[in-house]
Amino acid sequence: MKLAIVTAYPPSKVTLNEYAYHLVKHFRQLEEVTEIVLLTDVEPAQADIRFEEEGCTVKVINCWKFNSYRNVWSITKTLKAVKPDAVLYNLQFMKFGDQKIPAALGLFTPFFTKLMGMKTIVLLHNIMEAVDLNQAGFTSNKLKIKVFNFIGSLLTRVVLKADKVALTIGNYVNLLEEKYQAKNCMLIPHGTFELAKEPSFELAEGPLKIMTFGKFGTYKKVEVLIEAVERARQVTGKELEVVIAGTDNPNTIGYLAGVQAKYAHLPNVHFTGYVAEEDVPRIFTESAMVVFPYTSTTGSSGVLHQAGSYGKAVVMPDLGDLALLVKEEGYRGEFFEPENATSLAQAIAKLVVDSAYRTELAKANFEAANALPMSVIAQRYLEAFKNIDGETAEELLMAA
Repeated sequence: MKLAIVTAYPPSKVTLNEYAYHLVKHFRQLEEVTEIVLLTDVEPAQADIRFEEEGCTVKVINCWKFNSYRNVWSITKTLKAVKPDAVLYNLQFMKFGDQKIPAALGLFTPFFTKLMGMKTIVLLHNIMEAVDLNQAGFTSNKLKIKVFNFIGSLLTRVVLKADKVALTIGNYVNLLEEKYQAKNCMLIPHGTFELAKEPSFELAEGPLKIMTFGKFGTYKKVEVLIEAVERARQVTGKELEVVIAGTDNPNTIGYLAGVQAKYAHLPNVHFTGYVAEEDVPRIFTESAMVVFPYTSTTGSSGVLHQAGSYGKAVVMPDLGDLALLVKEEGYRGEFFEPENATSLAQAIAKLVVDSAYRTELAKANFEAANALPMSVIAQRYLEAFKNIDGETAEELLMAA
């Protein structure tokens, strides 16, 4: 199978690039996949396609740009030239831009791919029905929320024109089947990037590192974490260090610089900046726990799966998709009230002083992460492509 994957890809700063890296890493090891063609937003010379494992060749084509109005045309033109056997889109609603028109136009591409007679699967990491637009930092205006939800519903119907739509959370499948009478949705969990050897669960000497990881400024706010750790430090008497690993969300450029200036007087608050792929294991391994200072959620959490794969206890708000992952995939964590520094401080302090409980959570998360390795996820997509029946373009247009 010649497989085309439309996605952002490292070192792109566009969302889901890291997920794409691990998808490619495992797809290329499957016997049935003879070639992978990446249709991406970075130049071939920049793309990180250095893999140690044996596998098929990976070709990189830079054919789309964030916020470009031409993405539909450039992607479909490239696919026509490449002639793949199957196409996988690694998407969320703001994948092709943070401006409304290019973001919306890009989501039409999977349907056009299907019209071209190519087997098409969309991996959709979030759905509008599960996103709190106010808490996620999009808008608090009630009229705008109604407009966004209406447009979101229309775009969801467009995305559902693909042969199959894969969702990472079971509740997402239920929501789309109920609201849109969709018959082509399927559950394929997020999966775990790396299967690490079982860690010792013993922490290194020195300050306990309380780490958060991601792109910050919209629904991921670090002020509450910094203040909570300061309170936990006073309560426990332990030496604690805050590690904020990652960068600004593209919609909130300058956010972390502002936070860094605001809390410059506090000790042991460390901002790593962009974390390269090769540095991710060290960041997680050195941490005592991973904290999710979220006000909302917008899809299955890759950070939670990573924390599990490195055997880390987590502290999280009991809301949205994080709560669903706990129920569906067996992850465990110490919960706190969103945006409540006192509640978060209590949760952190509990894991700081009770090492046995912290280890219990860490082991449970390691077990949950290892139940769904990325190799299994890649195989599920391959099986899904095999089960797609061909339809003519005329039949598809009539159905649309």
